[in-house]
Amino acid sequence: MIEDNSGMFHLVLGTAQLGMSYGIANKSGKPDFATALAIVQTAWESGITEFDTAQAYGDSEQILGRIFKELGIVQKVKVITKLHPQKFRAGEIELRQSVEQSLDRLNVSCLHGLLLHREDMLDLISDDYKEVLRGMIRNGYIRHLGVSVYSPERAKQAIENDLMEIVQIPTSILDQRFHRAGVFAMASDLGRQIYIRSIFLQGLVLMGREDMSEKMASVKPILEKMDALSGRFHLTKRAMALIYVRDLFPQAKVIFGAETPEQIQQNVHSWKEDNPRGFLTAINDTFPESLDEEILNPAKWFH
Repeated sequence: MIEDNSGMFHLVLGTAQLGMSYGIANKSGKPDFATALAIVQTAWESGITEFDTAQAYGDSEQILGRIFKELGIVQKVKVITKLHPQKFRAGEIELRQSVEQSLDRLNVSCLHGLLLHREDMLDLISDDYKEVLRGMIRNGYIRHLGVSVYSPERAKQAIENDLMEIVQIPTSILDQRFHRAGVFAMASDLGRQIYIRSIFLQGLVLMGREDMSEKMASVKPILEKMDALSGRFHLTKRAMALIYVRDLFPQAKVIFGAETPEQIQQNVHSWKEDNPRGFLTAINDTFPESLDEEILNPAKWFH
C-alpha cells in the first residue's frame, strides 16, 4: 500500500513534451531548455511535486535531471519513469543498468516509481526478473513498481500482481472504460495506486472544431457535445476534463502535460474550480456508453 501525504493535491506533471514533440494539439513542438525549466519551476511553485517520464521520451530524463539540479529540488521531487521495452527484454543485467542510468540522468538517488512501459511486458516477468526488481527496492533504487496499461483487462491483471503497486491508465470524460469495468474499485480494495493519464486525449478534448482536419471528421460530433456541456455549465473544456477525474476518482493521481508555463497555471486553476450541481450526471447522460476505439485511440484518427 502506497502512503499518500499529499492531501487533496494529486496533480502530476507528465514530461513527454520536454523530451520530444508530443500530442495531436501540440503546435509549438519540443520546448527549449529555458521554457522547459519555466514549466517545471511553475509546476513546483504551484505545489506539484511528482513528475512522470520515461526512458523512451527522447531526452526528457536528462532535461528533468538538469532542471531539478538547477532548481535545487533534487532531494524533494518524486519521479516516476518507465522502462524502455527493448532494455527490459534484453536481460537482467541490462535491466539493472538501465535503472542506474535513469537515476544518473535524473540526478536522483531513488525513483518514486518504476513502471513497465507497455502492458505486454507483464507477460515477460519471470521469477528472475522479480528478484532483480525486488533487489532494487531493497537497495533503495526504487520505492514502488508498476505498469502503464491500455485495457481494463490488463489493469486488473496488474492489480492482482503483488509486485505492481502503481497502475497507470487512460481515463477521461470520453474514456470511461476502466471505471465501468470496476478497475478503480478493485485497486482501492487491494491497495494499489491508480495514476490517470490522457485526461485530454493528447489535447483533442481542448481543440476547437476549426482546428481539426477533415480526416478527423468522426471526432467532431463528440467535440460539439463537449462544447454544449461547456456552455451549459459555464466551464472551459479544460476545467470539465479535470473536475471530472478529480471528483469521480478522488484517490487517483492525475497526470497532465504542458507545453508552456501558462498551461500549468491554467490546469492548476481549473483543478481548483467548483463542481457545478448536476455536472457529473450530465457527463454520464451525454456519454452513456464507451466510445468507439476509433475515437479513443489517437493512432486511428487519421485513417
